[in-house]
Amino acid sequence: MSSQQNDEASIQAAFVGTAPKHGKPITLAEYDPEWPRLYEREAARIRDVLGERVLVLEHVGSTSVPGLAAKPVIDILLEVPDSDDEAAYVPDLEAAGYRLVIREPDWEKHRLFKGPDTNINLHVHSPGNGETERYRLFRGRLRSHPEELALYLAKKRELASRTWEYVQYYADAKSEVINAIIERARNA
Repeated sequence: MSSQQNDEASIQAAFVGTAPKHGKPITLAEYDPEWPRLYEREAARIRDVLGERVLVLEHVGSTSVPGLAAKPVIDILLEVPDSDDEAAYVPDLEAAGYRLVIREPDWEKHRLFKGPDTNINLHVHSPGNGETERYRLFRGRLRSHPEELALYLAKKRELASRTWEYVQYYADAKSEVINAIIERARNA
């Protein structure tokens, strides 16, 4: 979901079905060198399913940064020609076992799918969205600046220890540090 602050009504409105309540701290796993392999397996499956409709497909988020503890969920960025044109890709993804769980047409035309057998977040956008650049800048900055990785990891650990009604609230709480890191990456 968006990095904007979300209230319960906006979280529920974005979910296809009912948004699951979390009600506990966030579990962070130490970096697992298996995460890139899990991404590659999913990427191959997505390319097989969508073919030429895949415009961008990248491993993003914390599991894409060696050495960074993360929720053990592989974040994948997918750009298709028009993510609002769900008929052009959703049925094929669903037939392959992916499940549409979030629809945010007013925020970067975002859709989110869960995977058929691996814990993933498949973030689907259209070309020209603002998130692709943000994901790339953030990932690149964390990979190349150990001090930024340490700063972000400390904030994640601090926040993960709290009880969160929704996982999105935890994600929102990281926005300030993420935005600052992205801004430094842009200015570098």
